Amino acid sequence: MEEFLKEFGDYYGYPDGPKSIKEIRETEFKRLDQGVVYLDHAGSTLYSELQMENVFKELTSNVYGNPHSQSDISSATSEIIADARRQVLEYFNASPEDYSCVFTSGATAALKIVGETFPWTHDSNFVYTMENHNSVLGIREYALGKGSSACAVDIEEAANQPGQLASSGPLIKVKHRAVQRRNTSKLQNEESRGDACNLFAFPSECNFTGLRFNLDLVNLIKENSEATLEGTPFAKSKRWMVLIDAAKGCATQPPNLSEFPADFVVMSFYKLFGYPTGLGALLVRNDAAKLLKKTYFSGGTVAASIADIDFVKRRERVEEFFEDGSASFLSIAAIRHGFKLLKSLTTSAIWMHTTSLSMYVKKKLQALRHGNGAGICVLYGSENLNLSSHKSGPTVTFSLKRPDGSWFGYLEVEKLASLSGIQLRTGCFCNPGACAKYLGLSHSDLLSNVEAGHVCWDDNDVINGKPTGAVRVSFGYMSTFEEAKKFIDFITGSFVSPSTKIGNGIAVSGRFAQLHSEELESKESFPRYYLKSVTIYPIKSCAGFSVNSWPLCRTGLLHDREWMIQGLTGELITQKKVPEMSLISTFINLEEGLLVVESVRCKDKLYIRIKSSAKGDEFYSHDNILENHNEETRINCWFTNAIGRQCKLVQYSSSTSKHCLNRNKSPGLCRELESNINFANEAQFLLISEESVGDLNRRLETKGKDYNRDLTKLNPHRFRPNLVISGGEPYAEDKWKTLKIGDSSFTSLGGCNRCQMINISNESGQVKKSNEPLTTLASYRRVKGKILFGTLLRYEHDAKVEFWIRVGEEVSPE
Repeated sequence: MEEFLKEFGDYYGYPDGPKSIKEIRETEFKRLDQGVVYLDHAGSTLYSELQMENVFKELTSNVYGNPHSQSDISSATSEIIADARRQVLEYFNASPEDYSCVFTSGATAALKIVGETFPWTHDSNFVYTMENHNSVLGIREYALGKGSSACAVDIEEAANQPGQLASSGPLIKVKHRAVQRRNTSKLQNEESRGDACNLFAFPSECNFTGLRFNLDLVNLIKENSEATLEGTPFAKSKRWMVLIDAAKGCATQPPNLSEFPADFVVMSFYKLFGYPTGLGALLVRNDAAKLLKKTYFSGGTVAASIADIDFVKRRERVEEFFEDGSASFLSIAAIRHGFKLLKSLTTSAIWMHTTSLSMYVKKKLQALRHGNGAGICVLYGSENLNLSSHKSGPTVTFSLKRPDGSWFGYLEVEKLASLSGIQLRTGCFCNPGACAKYLGLSHSDLLSNVEAGHVCWDDNDVINGKPTGAVRVSFGYMSTFEEAKKFIDFITGSFVSPSTKIGNGIAVSGRFAQLHSEELESKESFPRYYLKSVTIYPIKSCAGFSVNSWPLCRTGLLHDREWMIQGLTGELITQKKVPEMSLISTFINLEEGLLVVESVRCKDKLYIRIKSSAKGDEFYSHDNILENHNEETRINCWFTNAIGRQCKLVQYSSSTSKHCLNRNKSPGLCRELESNINFANEAQFLLISEESVGDLNRRLETKGKDYNRDLTKLNPHRFRPNLVISGGEPYAEDKWKTLKIGDSSFTSLGGCNRCQMINISNESGQVKKSNEPLTTLASYRRVKGKILFGTLLRYEHDAKVEFWIRVGEEVSPE
């Protein structure tokens, strides 16, 4: 920390504030002492415990009522709302004579008001910077729907001299992209008007890179648009209005509206001080508000209306005109405690504190090198790392590269960060323009990615060798150096490859050394392997049962994962959502054709008669096979009681289905289309080696001694295998292509990519969750972003012969 303080000591920790950062953390964020490192303040910052105590004290000490009344309580509530408006305007240095504060459900709702009430005509233009949030891009639909044009632009800044007047010459140039229009056939019947209103939108701070825009852009567009927009189709357009999305930027540098008089500014309070959520504001210039055209009216926005004739008289005050329905007065009452907190620290001190952390992280990431000398980190929007002229907010956005120049997927970073207790953000952050711009994704790249099935929040993080998103960490006023350092240590330990060659996955040096694909090839003798256990899991995510022998069918083990539990809206319910599902035990009596289910939460066992041929030729949904509705209701009520939420039991229904469930539980192609599986994630069988589990246990034991912790010894069944084998060396199964168990043939589909489900344990009827063993596996079993443990198999089914698999049979790899 000495090195950090030497460079950033004047900026870090609120040296002149009422509390130091250490005192703030000890008194107001005690919940973070549990090891959580929260680095997504751009998404939502954290509320202070002292702030919430004050909110709770106020709510329990006062009585508030609907402000649309004349009672004493309602009048007092109205005054609190009016005071809150004044505080918001003061935060942005906006005079009440010029601006009004309209409370909304958030920045997005504020943007929607602007979009749907703006006076669009076929002569209007909606111009917006590429680095805008989707919620700003959505305004485009209103513009295009009214026949206006829309166009994304890039900003080129020759110099950064805030406050320099437009009359001294344009410092900023606007470079336009393709102009978009709809409804062109209707334009011939409309007369051109010279007084059409135009809208220019930009964020005060890009939520993708943290890059701050020069607010001189407000005055340049409003006062000298022809010179600023020179070379674009909009240079001759007059009457420009400016919209600033300040949702991200106002936490550290709110726009000064007395100096940069934008017409519309939107913000959300949870971005400022964590609570309340669901509340934001639209700051609108009073002269601009008069031009907006609102259609809908509601309670609170009308002075009078008559039900059975076309008559309505609207209220004239701006906030009353736009705030439909009753205001969220309890949330509004809470914001003064947030502003009190910010005022005590000051936004300038918050900016200095958070900037010191983001600069430290950027410099450390930029300096990281692999053992072969190749750089590991590509920073986006962070060319200038000079503290005195730094123009970015407290955000660090980047992608990571392997030693060979290929990309680490952002989901790999997020997955490993979660295991280390670090909460960050990955993807495009709802900013498609900035994402495409900085990642170098062309239109054809974006369209082909969509055609390949890529959508927001899925697990397609690298397509055709290019990342589809990035990793973002962002800091808040309560962030600490220790958190920044832990993040850098995590990146260094998890992704920087050393100069010495790594071992074969059995003895690996380094804290988080990465296992390369070719290093899975290990020296192997040819010992005798045998089948130690066979386990069937009839209901996905519930406990299975072990047998000495069991019939094989086209889908693998007969009845394995033939059923699953589904929510009433169709979502798949698993142990990830309901860990207590591990307490539901199952058993199948083949002779009687019964599935028997037990739960500690249910007094009686559940008996379900199953209908299928011994070879598993056809399966039907319960909707088709249940004898009557009462039987279906009985089964679903039992499972609802067992897991504590409404659900239903669903049975695999298609004999021709060749789909599996991906990370988001939507249908996706399996590794091998010829494979028939029921509700398994990826394959018919999961094989686990006792010797590989033994090696993992030795690593856990060593780790426990290093950290003075007692890590529980794992049983192979922790990994929910169908087949457990014994014999040979650890991880010998990694290189198997095919194998025979007795007379049955199997093909290896590769390693099983593990998730946090293996961190859930069931000990003496108690469900516990930790970060092991996945954290340890991540340190030596990572291959191209996947943490592999166990082998997936496909059964080579011979319809002419009925095979059974038996414990004790020899396993013969080929």
